[in-house]
Amino acid sequence: MEIRFDNKVALVTGASSGIGRATAREFARAGAKVVVHYNVSKDDAEAVVDAISKEGGEALALQADVSKKKEVEVLVKDTLDRFGTIDFLINNAGALIKRETLENMEEALWDEVMDVNLKSIFLVSQAVIPIMKEKKFGKIINLTSIAARVGGGVGAGHYSASKGGILTLSKNMAKELAPHGIIVNAISPGIIDTRFHERFTTPQIFNKFRESVVLKRAGTAEEVAWPILFLCSEYAAYIVGETIEINGGQLMD
Repeated sequence: MEIRFDNKVALVTGASSGIGRATAREFARAGAKVVVHYNVSKDDAEAVVDAISKEGGEALALQADVSKKKEVEVLVKDTLDRFGTIDFLINNAGALIKRETLENMEEALWDEVMDVNLKSIFLVSQAVIPIMKEKKFGKIINLTSIAARVGGGVGAGHYSASKGGILTLSKNMAKELAPHGIIVNAISPGIIDTRFHERFTTPQIFNKFRESVVLKRAGTAEEVAWPILFLCSEYAAYIVGETIEINGGQLMD
């Protein structure tokens, strides 16, 4: 089974590092033209574009704060100006910002995490949907987290709540958009070895998390990217409104 996306266009938000970077590179390897979105990490995003170009792919780095409607509109316009359409939207941008207990959390921190993680999916999807509806085709993949189901760790209530919102929003999007040829699903990563945990999780806690995984290891960004590509392929045409858990057996239904 070979997955190819020749002459297709993928917009990957938060693609300068981690899961987003791996997803952008895998899409390019499968033949897609890729928009590598970033907010502040310009050098990292351009490095992803360079890596794709060296492998014979085509990619474009575009900056936007995806929690702001006007910037999202420019992001989508610039994508269309370069590539003409958008076939796949991977809503990957997200952040924890910092850990803080609910009791001590400032309202501004709560709002920022909700904006980056949840509002961004609303805004970017809203901007892309008309493009997909016009051609009666599109795939949207929203990145949630195992934290949505287990509540996250101490100091991550804002993060886990935002990721829980993504779970339910994805199901609603799937119902609304399927009649228009747009398929929506979600991906829920567990413990993945990325900069996220380097920044927000101590080595001791990370090791404790890893030991709770049946496979006794953290996942790689590529192990999340591959199922994303599968969900965008013809082989997943009958999968709608689902959340694929990628957690090495840490959480089983």
